[in-house]
Amino acid sequence: MKPINEAHVAEPGLAVVEVAAADDETALAVQELLAARCAIAPADRATREPGEPGVRLRCFLDLRQEPSS
Repeated sequence: MKPINEAHVAEPGLAVVEVAAADDETALAVQELLAARCAIAPADRATREPGEPGVRLRCFLDLRQEPSS
């Protein structure tokens, strides 16, 4: 994964969450749980890193805003 951009954590209430899971379905389910609690810029898909177990995804949260419905 690319390094985290400073703009993504430039202010209080902004966060980057990286999820590691056994499969895409689990990683995306975790992302959905987060989206129900706060505004989120979701990942389109999980990625698989060669030589590492499972899949990973990164999403960007804004705790200052309500989740979009």
